Amino acid sequence: MKSEFEDMGGPSAFEIGAFQRWVQSIWLRHLCSEKRLMRTRKREEALRLRRGYNHVVEFFYGASDPYSHLAAQALVKLKDRYAVDFKFHLVNRVADNNNPEPDLLTKLNGVDCLGVAKEYGLEFPGQGHPPNHALVDLANSILAAQSAVNFIKIVTDVGEALWVDDRLQMERLKHKFGFLDDQDVSNYVERGNARREELGHYSEAMFYYAGEWYWGIDRLYHLEQRLGEMRADNEPGEPILFPRADIMSGPLKDDGSITLEFFPTLRSPYTAIIFERVLKLASDTGVALRVNPVLPMVMRGIPTTKIKGAYIFWDAAREARSAGVSFGKIYDPVGDPVRRCYSLYPWASQQGRGVDLLVSFLKAVMSEGVNCNNDRGLRLVVERAGLNWLKARKHIGDPGWMELLENNRRRLYSLGIWGTPSFRLLDDRGMQKSAWWGQDRLWIVSREIQRLLALRNQNIT
Repeated sequence: MKSEFEDMGGPSAFEIGAFQRWVQSIWLRHLCSEKRLMRTRKREEALRLRRGYNHVVEFFYGASDPYSHLAAQALVKLKDRYAVDFKFHLVNRVADNNNPEPDLLTKLNGVDCLGVAKEYGLEFPGQGHPPNHALVDLANSILAAQSAVNFIKIVTDVGEALWVDDRLQMERLKHKFGFLDDQDVSNYVERGNARREELGHYSEAMFYYAGEWYWGIDRLYHLEQRLGEMRADNEPGEPILFPRADIMSGPLKDDGSITLEFFPTLRSPYTAIIFERVLKLASDTGVALRVNPVLPMVMRGIPTTKIKGAYIFWDAAREARSAGVSFGKIYDPVGDPVRRCYSLYPWASQQGRGVDLLVSFLKAVMSEGVNCNNDRGLRLVVERAGLNWLKARKHIGDPGWMELLENNRRRLYSLGIWGTPSFRLLDDRGMQKSAWWGQDRLWIVSREIQRLLALRNQNIT
């Protein structure tokens, strides 16, 4: 069947064949399978016991990475609480397709960490600006010279000096705890990068335990829960140290004066598992919700890698299970299925069902294994969204959605963000109050809503 979009060209013309789509979908389902996860855990634990090893957690620290500084502050508490051995690796961010927008990422990360730190009782010094390159090298030279015990003892002090640009303090730490020369440090970091690649990852601020990855503070609750299941918790029955932050829906309620802008895509697993919670937050708090869909990154010409894609889908499945959200029976919608749905979006929005269409599509392709590259699958999506299929099919291939989504993409980039799901809060004058990227930040959005409402009430009274 001829695609309605094959002559449109541009990045959005990205397409895969039917067989490749099927194979990729099978692989993604296998990747997200809870049974597979349990088998891996069982195998890793049996191997540990057979070799007589202690529980070992490896931490991959990037000196110029703000999330690494937050995660490093947790090490003392984790060491005291859990019966594990820590191994430490220095790594850096490799300039490749795993990091497609490095300049934007550097700016965004610092601001993000300023917002995250307080919730977890941590400190993020400075204003989030990227650290001085010379001080990054000095920090690495100090940390590379440390034993595991000393690493935990001084890594926070090193990070604080780095992020406030305190060269004098860094020199004091250097002379007190020792350092390695440049070549030895370079070799040390290369070994850290190689170990990370060997284990199958690409990022900084990562914890690795027995076959699984945990990103920074945001995923420590998964690691703590698993260590508890492995009877490595020295205080069984006590609350974990770094629980997932809750999404607040009260006590204050808005009258629609605050606007929550939500940027989803139709292939993002993180969008799929957070979309309905975004709708609930808007409903519970009374804020006006504005949904601004954009094309998936790969369809915008932004490169990615198999290793990154695998981690994202695997991690989203873990997050979904924790939240009690259905996810994982995937039929990859990249390419024409996404375009077919988006071509219906303007018409569906005119019927007041645009958001319902997006939610229905994500549910079908991300948790029910529906192939939406044919009329049968898309009809199911359309009718479950409360729309008439016979009327809808006349609009498949309409071009109006392309300009709409491109405008949304430009708006997203104006925030210094390129990925989804993302959020922006606007006050009653339409002024931006904050912007956040990722399903991990909906809890911050919920707190920002309450803060804005509290400030408004103070002004009224």
